[in-house]
Amino acid sequence: MVSPHTDSEVDAFIEFMTTEKNSSPKTLENYTLAIRLFQTWLGDRFSKWRDLTSDHFRAYLFQLQKDGLARSTVRLRFAAYRSFYKFLVHRRGYPNSPVAEVELPKADKALPVVLTLTQIEELLELPMKSELQGQAPAWMRERDAAILELFYSTGLRLAELASLDVIDIDSINESVRVIGKGSKERLVPIGSHAMKAMQKYRSVAAIHEGPLFVSKLRKRISTRSVNSVLKKYLAQSSIPFNVTPHKLRHSFATHLLDHGADLRSVQSLLGHASLSTTQIYTHVTKERLREAYNSAHPRAK
Repeated sequence: MVSPHTDSEVDAFIEFMTTEKNSSPKTLENYTLAIRLFQTWLGDRFSKWRDLTSDHFRAYLFQLQKDGLARSTVRLRFAAYRSFYKFLVHRRGYPNSPVAEVELPKADKALPVVLTLTQIEELLELPMKSELQGQAPAWMRERDAAILELFYSTGLRLAELASLDVIDIDSINESVRVIGKGSKERLVPIGSHAMKAMQKYRSVAAIHEGPLFVSKLRKRISTRSVNSVLKKYLAQSSIPFNVTPHKLRHSFATHLLDHGADLRSVQSLLGHASLSTTQIYTHVTKERLREAYNSAHPRAK
């Protein structure tokens, strides 16, 4: 069996995804892992990628389903195999892709969890009401308030927020320059509440250049630390479910649509490459409209 770490075709594919597709480190990690797991499962049955057939991949699909893997995980694995064989067909002269003929289980259509406006307001107010803990700098509450306000005001992804520099903030036009997935740049407006919270934080913490959000050691805040900030205030709130940065992003998009924003604008603000990705939020607003109708209309039931 050829090890995935010494497989020239896998190496070439990962290089292609890195340099030509600008894939995120997470995508590269997921794809490499998927390929390694498939080779491990095949064991001595693996010789060359060119020799594999659709039956090999169908058998692997059956095994994953038998093992009880979530449909989303299965689809993620096979997205890696499809991309890999697409590369082999176009760049290595393979006649066809054995994965193309494999029919996958339909993806789960779970609707995004969205916070109500009341829950959002409660969460955003908590940092400035909290006591400083231990050796935390005096500006820590202002930083946390600015992080939460900016999340909800802009709908940024976790990694996008953590990677912001002071230079990315346009205070005059009240907007932020964001480098999103695939190194694509977009400009996102910042609401007045978030702008004030950020200006207050920068003033008390003396943040004039470099990373926008810093740790108590004044180094760029990590994505893990941002998650910890959210968990800390969630524990102090009355919100009955787990809240992640992505759920704040869901709430940002849904509340915009609830109040009349058009889908294309929301797509642009979120940095979605495809409109179909954004359309999941229209289902959320339809559900919310139905709930409002059922609870308020005298002849709804």
